[in-house]
Amino acid sequence: MPGNNPSRLIQRCGRALTIVGLASTLLPASVVAQADSVRDTTHSQKQAPFFTHKDVILAGVFAGATLFAAPFDKRAALKLQDSSTQANRLFKRASTGVEAIASPGAYVIGGTLYAVGRIGGYDRVADLGLHGTEAVMFAQGVTYVLKGTVGRSRPFMTNGKDPDDFHLGKGFSSGDWTSFPSGHTSTAFAAAAAVTNETTRWWPRSTWIVGPLMYGGATAVGLSRMYHNKHWASDVALGAAIGTFSGRKVVQYQHGHQGNLLDRMLLRTSVVPDGHGGGALAVTLPIP
Repeated sequence: MPGNNPSRLIQRCGRALTIVGLASTLLPASVVAQADSVRDTTHSQKQAPFFTHKDVILAGVFAGATLFAAPFDKRAALKLQDSSTQANRLFKRASTGVEAIASPGAYVIGGTLYAVGRIGGYDRVADLGLHGTEAVMFAQGVTYVLKGTVGRSRPFMTNGKDPDDFHLGKGFSSGDWTSFPSGHTSTAFAAAAAVTNETTRWWPRSTWIVGPLMYGGATAVGLSRMYHNKHWASDVALGAAIGTFSGRKVVQYQHGHQGNLLDRMLLRTSVVPDGHGGGALAVTLPIP
């Protein structure tokens, strides 16, 4: 029957995840730019709220997506492990490639952008590389704690037949019990959110171009983890939520607190000649 076609299931899951991810970025560009470009030029200046009603709505959308996906965990896992789906060379190659781009690719790309920006004097590129990497690391930290605490078995442990196999705390001792949430997915969505929000600050209209590209790629990462029988659908949905909030909030916080220690050390510190044939560290700070 057409409804049981595994490739159609992949397409449907992909569309659902992409729509959820885009919910965080396809807001009016001017509103996003305003929310994420708060400046603390003086201590007395009133800052915009760190969490807004839009964040509450977005959290509700992700929570709904995770709860909606849970009843389909077993069904999706079994269909994606169908012999015809697993034999598809395109799926096999693409899924392996996008996973590598997410991890360790996110760290390599972020580090490269930061280095190029600092060496070449491209402040925005350095911002993008540093804040993107920070977002990924933050998302991974949250994911690690949840994985270890929840202790959900990965789909391959039960051949996709028991998505309700939880053992509290077991994830800290065995990687086979670290299914919930998906780390690759949280990494990919954190990078997507950080890049989208950073570029929106430079050029608000870019949201409509960069957002779909970045979140579409992040969605492919989540689907690849399901295809490889490493995660349930609900794992991927929660991973997308963690990553999206990590990317959005790291960028918002760092630009709203430009005097923070990390930015001062890594973005505004440089080596300048000391007049005696040597060098000295100099820190550039914004003038109120």
